[in-house]
Amino acid sequence: MAMDMKHMRGSGKVLGRVVATALGVGLLPVAVYVAAQSDPTARSEDAPPPPRTAAPSASTFAGGKQDDANAQSPPSTTTGALPASTTTADTLPAPPTPSPTRESADARAGVAADSLLRAQVLLERAHFSTGEIDGVSGPNTRRAVAAFQRARGLPDDGVLNAATWAALEADAAPATVMYALSADDVAGPFAPVPSDMMEKAKLQSLGYVSVTEALAERFRVAPALLRRLNPAADFAAGQAIVVPNVLDLGPLPKAASVVVDRSESTVALVDAAGKVYAQFPASTGSDHDPLPVGEWKINGVAHEPTFHYNPELFWDADPGHAKAKIPAGPNNPVGVVWIDLSKEHYGIHGTPEPSRIGKTQSHGCIRLTNWSAREVATAVAAGTPARLQE
Repeated sequence: MAMDMKHMRGSGKVLGRVVATALGVGLLPVAVYVAAQSDPTARSEDAPPPPRTAAPSASTFAGGKQDDANAQSPPSTTTGALPASTTTADTLPAPPTPSPTRESADARAGVAADSLLRAQVLLERAHFSTGEIDGVSGPNTRRAVAAFQRARGLPDDGVLNAATWAALEADAAPATVMYALSADDVAGPFAPVPSDMMEKAKLQSLGYVSVTEALAERFRVAPALLRRLNPAADFAAGQAIVVPNVLDLGPLPKAASVVVDRSESTVALVDAAGKVYAQFPASTGSDHDPLPVGEWKINGVAHEPTFHYNPELFWDADPGHAKAKIPAGPNNPVGVVWIDLSKEHYGIHGTPEPSRIGKTQSHGCIRLTNWSAREVATAVAAGTPARLQE
């Protein structure tokens, strides 16, 4: 389930700005990119969200299921430089030589040494998300590549071949840019978030744990990778940092329907002609709480909702827990957006743990990264058909 997280700062606050993207810019000294597995405790936040959809009443999602279950440990960290020529089962072929307009921002940020990072950014910009940008290949990246290939009329083998790179690089934007941090970007407040639901209920909000978490969410990147791209940064106001170029992507067109696929662990937006034009990795139920397969509809969208926790709906709830209202925020159990389904207690929503999306199980709901949940929320409305399939 998802609830709309607080934006980097509230309305009227001035965020940092992109200060350089191409030739002639003074980029921070950045070491050759080292591939890093995303931090399992990390969250991420996107650019300021689009206008909010009318939210259903609190009772619409009261007692809804928490999508935070049966999480398995993420794969071990991958370290070491990835040469552009490397091609293995876990790395993807290198892109063509960057054009001069991209070379300074990307190569000097280490992107030229790692085609996976570049591919993930370009796929995110094309709305075929790999989830958290971490520079690590895996099922989420391969599914995103295959979906992008189908959308562009290419063979959908999930491999970044020359034809796929040519299609991706129709977007001439650099994969990374320099971003100047403002005082509001780093102001917080930041505070630890307890794991116990009853302890969460005592708080006023469930905001970010750290400035790294807040910035990582904004730029859709694993905190570990953000730190590696900026090894000398302490993320203070006035610093310029290297970030994925994923701000200001614009809203998606309205979807004719939404398709949730359990076997693929994806949520897809489909146009009136039946073509998928955006896809996002998702966690979609478990053996104990299977995805409710069938034809449903979207009831509405709620941003920054309070989560109405009902332990009776969770087979693995603490016996000592009682019903409680869990405050809104990016670390709410259902993230930053709740997209209510006509199947009672079920919805499509965000998460406080983006690194686990598409890799772990849920309590039956459909869990996305917070930024993907926001994107889907802009593309649906009350009455939009939602097919949940095996």
